[in-house]
Amino acid sequence: MRFRRDKLREPKAVSGVVAAAITPRRAGSIEADIGALFELCDFLAVRGVAGIALYGSTGEFTHYTLDERERVASLCIKRSRVPVLVNVSHSTLEGTLVLAEAAAGAGAAGMLVMPPYYFRYEQEDIEAFYLAVGEAASKWAPLYLYNIPRFASPIEARTSVRLLETGMFAGIKDSGGEWADFQILAAARVLHPFDLFIGSDLIYTRARQVGVTGIISGIACALPELLVAVEKDSRLDSRLQEFIVRIESLPAPVGIREAVGLRGIAPGPHAAPLGETGRKALAEFREWFQGWLAVVLEECR
Repeated sequence: MRFRRDKLREPKAVSGVVAAAITPRRAGSIEADIGALFELCDFLAVRGVAGIALYGSTGEFTHYTLDERERVASLCIKRSRVPVLVNVSHSTLEGTLVLAEAAAGAGAAGMLVMPPYYFRYEQEDIEAFYLAVGEAASKWAPLYLYNIPRFASPIEARTSVRLLETGMFAGIKDSGGEWADFQILAAARVLHPFDLFIGSDLIYTRARQVGVTGIISGIACALPELLVAVEKDSRLDSRLQEFIVRIESLPAPVGIREAVGLRGIAPGPHAAPLGETGRKALAEFREWFQGWLAVVLEECR
């Protein structure tokens, strides 16, 4: 152990709009651009988000070494004016625990944990993995299940409920976007309260009507004003859906990274070059976004 839990400040509770940050990258390097990331943290806090999530899917955590992820998380937690959640997911149990220990030691408000990614796992394997993580790390800082079936094995809703009932997990970020699964999770909170974060912007407004802790949103990284405004005025959900449609033609999270760049924060190079079709779609997105943004920001005031 590199720290003692009783020597750390208590993590702040997080609710509302949490921006899933991109990770600006230095050109010609597989390292984060710390200066640009600090600018992004300041930009998001000033525009009203309740928290920031680092190294999630929008943050492209798979590109970075464990040491780099630890270093960047520690620096950003110190810099941020709002609580920071850290995705500590790894393809191994051991890697997950190394990252979780470091994040908790740095003062993370909580830790997001996906199932082991790349290879597919059955539900009983996923459950065994999470029980091992919970047994080791739940005493360090709040742990959150992170269901994102687009990029890792899905955590079925019933599996999530069983894990949440153990008391080792503070809640879940559900990015599956399936309304039936959301209803199961929402109903389970009645008997065993836990934090329920939506990770799918598509169903956020609908989910808010049922009751959620908040949203962890990649789009909030580029458009924090819009996500914060949607909390107060659900009519702005139509603008959110417009943006979702526009970025679907681009590889994730290229559209969000480009939008952040157009907001004045350099995202650095994308992970991989785009082909001719992708470059054309990106040029069209840039042209559309600049005109659309001015109208939306006025509507959000």
